[in-house]
Amino acid sequence: MSSAVMERRGAFATGAAPAFPANAPTTAPTPNVCVVPRCELKFEKCKGGLRIHCACSDQVACATLQSLCQALCDGTCSCSCTWNGIQVCNFNLCCGHCKCENTKDGCCITCTSGDAKCCEMLQACCDCLECCCKSGCCCYVCFGNTCCCCGTCAA
Repeated sequence: MSSAVMERRGAFATGAAPAFPANAPTTAPTPNVCVVPRCELKFEKCKGGLRIHCACSDQVACATLQSLCQALCDGTCSCSCTWNGIQVCNFNLCCGHCKCENTKDGCCITCTSGDAKCCEMLQACCDCLECCCKSGCCCYVCFGNTCCCCGTCAA
């Protein structure tokens, strides 16, 4: 497995054990495990919204990212930031139209709107995501409810 691929358990799990009712079977359920490419992320404002650049240093991770984005990009894009395993923020970019384009080292997700207030919201999300990411948070980029990559910003 590529060192540039990160494992994610559950919905941003913190490592806490699941709670079982008194009459539940004694065997634990199999954890939800998803392997997603680890990327270096860059957030930037653009006319009408924001761009998210996802860059992979590993060819396997890059190909995986591009395949996931190609398959999932018709769903709503969302971004979630965690710090020490705890969710800090979660943005659903549903107020914009998102498209995904492959780049030489990953992909570029552009979310834009023709509505001035929606553009303002998207750009505010961009500022917050960049701040969280540059402060050490891990950001998860999803289409629909499926994570396509995670990572941090360059220092």
